[in-house]
Amino acid sequence: DRNGAKTIKADVPLSEMFGYVTTLRTLSSGRATSTMEFSHYAETPSNISEAVIKKAKGNA
Repeated sequence: DRNGAKTIKADVPLSEMFGYVTTLRTLSSGRATSTMEFSHYAETPSNISEAVIKKAKGNA
């Protein structure tokens, strides 16, 4: 914490980050900032990978 600011560190799948910055800036009235860096690869749960494959094949 610095001057009332909060720092949050988390591991989040990249697919879940789309739209995050827009939402964060909206909720903070434009005051919040964010950074993101690659951490690691991980196996995708089968229900998610099946949905991604289905969408890629045009069967969504």
